[in-house]
Amino acid sequence: MRLGIDLGGTKISALALDVDGCVRARRRIETPRGDYAATLSAIRGLVQALEDDLLAPGAPRARVGVGIPGTISPATGLVKNANSTWLIGKPLDRDLAAALDRPVRLANDADCFALSEACDGAGAGHSPVFGVILGTGVGGGIVIDRRLVTGANAIAGEWGHNPLPQLDDAERPGPACYCGRAGCIETFLSGPGLAQDYARDGGDAAAVDEATDAALVARRARDGEPAARAALERYIDRLARALGSVINLLDPARIVLGGGVGNIQALYDALPVRLPAYVFSDQVATRVVPPEHGDDSGVRGAAWLWPADRGRP
Repeated sequence: MRLGIDLGGTKISALALDVDGCVRARRRIETPRGDYAATLSAIRGLVQALEDDLLAPGAPRARVGVGIPGTISPATGLVKNANSTWLIGKPLDRDLAAALDRPVRLANDADCFALSEACDGAGAGHSPVFGVILGTGVGGGIVIDRRLVTGANAIAGEWGHNPLPQLDDAERPGPACYCGRAGCIETFLSGPGLAQDYARDGGDAAAVDEATDAALVARRARDGEPAARAALERYIDRLARALGSVINLLDPARIVLGGGVGNIQALYDALPVRLPAYVFSDQVATRVVPPEHGDDSGVRGAAWLWPADRGRP
């Protein structure tokens, strides 16, 4: 059995896969934000609970893969580039291996999402696949011929901390980002980024806080609220600019949008019309699609960091 853990900014999801890739069980808890020791303990508790439920006494323990909002630096062995900032500078892979008393495989959460969707999801049979996370943060993963591209610095696909392309005067210098810069793609295209943009430009500020889901803005836009419609329109154009730069560089066959913002249907209706203005081609064959496995994609990809072994239960 393989367990996948998706360590998100607001929730930790766990999922058990059998040897055929079928889901045996799943659990979800809130992330203990800001508390590293509690995060380790929470993951240990999830693994223990699933094994207690699913494994017979004496059976081999599960293999555990973890998707994280960041990556392990090849230079230091410590977490870097995590919007869950309490993980930065920590030896998370080693600490989890010690907490779980077994080897643990870690990968960026967007890489896990991309791997899942490229193997048997919305990108299956296509290459390259660019998997996008549009949630609490913004990340990306690249899969070519069903293989993750990690890169020399372990940051392949990390588009969220590039500047938003073609800023207009009203957008400069852009919102401040936790990475120390301003105007990062993440500050505009994350779920909180969309909600905060709505609040800044005439929206119902009382309804918006840091944890507000972008679904609030999408729902109000569907209901015809002018401020919400304007915010969603700005968001779609910014997303088209950002994805246009990815297409110009990587030329993926499929772009799969995950995270809470990826559930907004208006994106899929509008992007085919918007992208050609930002892509250096006479046509745009790249399709932007929703994930086939929905919210399970990232945690499934984490489980698949371990190969199936038919010699194990």
